[in-house]
This record gives sequence, structure tokens and C-alpha cells, in this order.
Amino acid sequence: MRIKDIAQAAGVSTATVSRVLSGKSNVRPELRRKVLAVAERLNYTPNRAARSLRSRRSSFIGLIVADIQTPFFASVSRAVEDVAQANDYSVILCNTDEDPDKERMYLDLMRSEHAAGIILAPTLKLSGESVQKLAESGPVVVIDRKVGGAAVDSVLIDNFEAARELGEHMVGHGYRRIAGLFGAGSATGQERRSGFMAALDAAGVLDDDLIMRLPAKKGEGHTAASRLLDMDNPPEAIVTSSGLLGAGVFSAIRDRDLPVPEAVAFATFDESPWTTMIRPAITVVDQPTYAIGQTAGEMLLKRIEDPERPTRQVVLASKLIVRQSCGRHES
Repeated sequence: MRIKDIAQAAGVSTATVSRVLSGKSNVRPELRRKVLAVAERLNYTPNRAARSLRSRRSSFIGLIVADIQTPFFASVSRAVEDVAQANDYSVILCNTDEDPDKERMYLDLMRSEHAAGIILAPTLKLSGESVQKLAESGPVVVIDRKVGGAAVDSVLIDNFEAARELGEHMVGHGYRRIAGLFGAGSATGQERRSGFMAALDAAGVLDDDLIMRLPAKKGEGHTAASRLLDMDNPPEAIVTSSGLLGAGVFSAIRDRDLPVPEAVAFATFDESPWTTMIRPAITVVDQPTYAIGQTAGEMLLKRIEDPERPTRQVVLASKLIVRQSCGRHES
């Protein structure tokens, strides 16, 4: 079905049909309704490839994240897709695994395929200068990680403050040997590590030997926790900076049949189904994951429509949800 077929059936020009189907406002309402009714009756489907060639803008956006297996990025991706689909865009999802080479490959792919825009959770090695050049070549929104020296739209949470609050919470329960496992390869892991260590240092209980940086994978969390729990003087509490690390740590605790929180207290970032299904339920820092993805998607669409608009940084609030894994008296 072609535009000229709709024009002939509706008794209007092809230019009028084109204006209606592209959403232009300079068409009388009654004429717009007539054209849309004919298009629906004739089962018209727009040719997105042809439209992209004419406009030099594709109908897809790129979403480049660290690992879709993490609950955080799964929820963010769902939100981005919902926003994109509602606005007639598709999403191409890429996982970097915090690998700068994979990140560079996917960024090159997005540019070569003329993506309408990119939503990016950058690796630690992607410089502010590189992000700035990327933003100058097309619409970009950064999520989850701060990028210094780049004027670019971004959606974040205050990772330092969230981790500091969690550290203070553990100290407030009287724990003194507190271990922390933080993801390597991202600014987020660094910021959470810094905030957590600041809280412990202020309380005079910081032990650098109990603070670890490692890939944010379940297996890595299990291995590191096993090493900590098998020490002659194991930690009284363990905190992790991501859901996958948290799942690995908790599985190591369960492998040893250690009661939580009596033998070892536990808390993590990222609300997941398992954190409330098990007993005791897990204390978490809950991030507004869907809101992050939704906000990023909406910001990107606005940037696509108006490339010259001022850049924005949106900082959304996280929430410490206190449950039984840090102390018996909690509800």
C-alpha cells in the first residue's frame, strides 16, 4: 500500500497524505481524520527504511549497558523500550561487560548505522572528552555513571550518599568488622566504595583489608565472600554494591549454613525478587530503576527533536529499605 493509493481513495493530494502521516500540524482536523480513516481501512504500514533514508535519521536507538543480567539494567532496559515503542522507535540493546573494547565496538556500530540516539552506561575508561565528542556527533544520554568534563544529558542517583547511608546503618547496629564488595570497571562502583568507606572511617571501624573491588558478577561475589567467611576472624557484616554481587555473597553464606544476621549481617544495592522471597528478607538500597530508564528515554527523544536544547543532569533519589538481614529488631 502506497501513499498515492491513500490519496486517491481519500480524494486528496499525496502531499496532504504525507503531512498527515508524518504528524504535521498544518492539516485541517476533518481532513486529517478522513486520511487516517482511509489509511486504517487500507491497512497502511509506513515504510520505516524509506523514511529513514529520506530523513537521514533511523527509527532505532541504541541502549548500551554493562550487563542485562543485573536487575538494575533489566528494569532500566524495560523502561527505555516502553518509551521508545510508544514513540515509534525500536531499541538495539548491547552489553559491554565493562569492557572498553566492546564498548568502542558498539559505539562505532551505532554511528555507522545512524542510530537516532544512544543511551549509554559508560565504562570507567571512557573519558569525558570521548563522551563529549560522542554527544557532538548525535543525541546521547548517559545513565548510572557520572562522566566528568562532558556537557551531556544524564540520569543518575547519588551513589556516594546512598552507600554512605548504608554504611552508617550497619555501624549503627553495632557492627565493627564490616566488609564491602564493590564492582570494578565503573564510576558507580567507585562512588559507592568511597561513600561506604567514608561512613566506616568516620566511625573509626574502617579496615581496608575487608574492602574489595571486583567484577560485578555472581560468581565473583561468591568467591570473594567465601574467602572472607573462611578467615580466622571473619567479618560481622558484608555489604555489596550490586544485585549480582549480592546474590553471590548470599549463596556463599547459605553454603556454610550461617544464620543471618546472627552469624553475619548482610545488605546490598538493588531490589530483586529474591531479596524479599528468602528469609530473612534482605536490607537493600532500592534504586528507581524504571524511572531512570523512563527519564533517559524521554530525555533522548527531546534531544533528538531539539539537538540545541540545554543539557540536563537529573539526579533521582534512592531509598534504603531496612529488613531483617541486618538486625532482628527490624521489621
